[in-house]
Amino acid sequence: MCPYLKFKVMTANLENATMSATITKKQRVLNYLSSGKSLTANQAKTRYGVGNLRATMSDIRGLVEGFGNWKIVTDKSRSGMTRYSMVDSHPGKRTYGFDKFGNRYSL
Repeated sequence: MCPYLKFKVMTANLENATMSATITKKQRVLNYLSSGKSLTANQAKTRYGVGNLRATMSDIRGLVEGFGNWKIVTDKSRSGMTRYSMVDSHPGKRTYGFDKFGNRYSL
């Protein structure tokens, strides 16, 4: 299995082993963070309708940090809000990336 959890991997419904055509809120947050951007709870609520970003980030952290290639980082913004971001902790240079739909491409 590819260690980079993106749209195609995330859409697998583990209980039924079926594929879904819709992107969940968690998948949208994961795709946003994997593009190198950071997110606060207010931004997540406005952009993706995520009511409890802390719980969503806990789920995402369990998924991405399990492979050892990504790390969820939390910082405090100037206004005191928690800001989440995802950093690549892979020691080597990547030779491919993923687009917003989860398709792999060469860098």
